Amino acid sequence: MINDNSYRQFYTLFGAYLNQDSDMWGDTLAEVVVSFKKDSTPRQLEATLVEIDKFKEEAGIHLGEIFHEAYGFDFNPILWGYSSTNHFFDDLKKILTA
Repeated sequence: MINDNSYRQFYTLFGAYLNQDSDMWGDTLAEVVVSFKKDSTPRQLEATLVEIDKFKEEAGIHLGEIFHEAYGFDFNPILWGYSSTNHFFDDLKKILTA
């Protein structure tokens, strides 16, 4: 089930960094995520990558809808220039592992 308890790193990432105040951390997704990376331990970053895969698996074909229900009030990948939530997650993984 998708909730804050099963997605602790998402809670931090979307609750503190990728939200309506994200400009405090940077102007681009990469800048904001790099700020998150700097404030996270290697274990937390690995947990975030696991959560991305877990979320995608649990949401399945309804990824965009379920993501929007969970985080859409604070963050919408489409408004950041992504064609889909899946593309956003792919880019997020690249930034986190760079």
